[in-house]
Amino acid sequence: MSWAALPGPVRAGIERACGSPVVSARTQKGGFSPGAAVRALCADGTRVFIKAVSAEVNADSHRYHQREARVLMALDPLITARQLPIPRLRDTAVRGSWFALVIDDVDGCQPATPWQPADLDRVLTTLDHLADALTPALVPVPAITDLYAGAFTGWRTLASRPAPSNLDSWTREHLGQLARLERAWSTYAAGHMLLHTDLRADNLLLTHDRVMVVDWPHACRGAAFVDPILLAGSIATDGGPPPDQVLAGSRAGRAADRDAITAIVCAVAGYFTERSLRPPPPGVPAARARQAAQGQATRQWLAQLLD
Repeated sequence: MSWAALPGPVRAGIERACGSPVVSARTQKGGFSPGAAVRALCADGTRVFIKAVSAEVNADSHRYHQREARVLMALDPLITARQLPIPRLRDTAVRGSWFALVIDDVDGCQPATPWQPADLDRVLTTLDHLADALTPALVPVPAITDLYAGAFTGWRTLASRPAPSNLDSWTREHLGQLARLERAWSTYAAGHMLLHTDLRADNLLLTHDRVMVVDWPHACRGAAFVDPILLAGSIATDGGPPPDQVLAGSRAGRAADRDAITAIVCAVAGYFTERSLRPPPPGVPAARARQAAQGQATRQWLAQLLD
């Protein structure tokens, strides 16, 4: 959605949060939230990133925006003190069913896909830095075992009913084993780091000297190797190097036990596979195709781990 397409009262509320009228706005494409994502220049010269969504369009996205605002507000004193590569929240705006965040604009670009080695090295170095700076998590976020308790049940859900006809033969053959293995994910995922848990190319911005990590609604506490696993599956989906190679580039990934890696990959593969078979969420028609692609890439990794 463009800036001009937002309702007038919503734009006025956002400009009040900006502290200055918006004089130019450039819509950012990509992502999966059915609202506005805009890089804006204000009359006073300030540059901001604006994201806004209505609960009437998608209640989940509206809730995620609110959750991200709480995370960024809690992180604010740490961003400067620990030089965290995370943009600061300037303010929020609420108008009717709409919720908007006004965030510092980042003069950067997303990693190219398929991923390039130099970009990947920079991102993995940033993950190592975050593992140091965000352990322990000093902000009030849920444990990963609570936040994803209902989500990481994909294989058990599929095993409890007749298998869909479009499941591949490997998955059909191993569905019972995968459902049993999936139960172990929470044992291994528990930890004390502040995790992002939604790392992919469109949530990373490369500047001339840093890698900025954006979009934090799914922040939670857990084991440091979880984020590299989630990133590795996304990179494989985007035509990058194999997941095990990506994981080996991360300090937390290298230190992780193989059984722990297998259990998390199993849970993630089950999540994407089962979600991809559902009807599209309101206002986000492209989500299921992406989940299907990531499910396939993660299942292939899981099959290798189980071999």
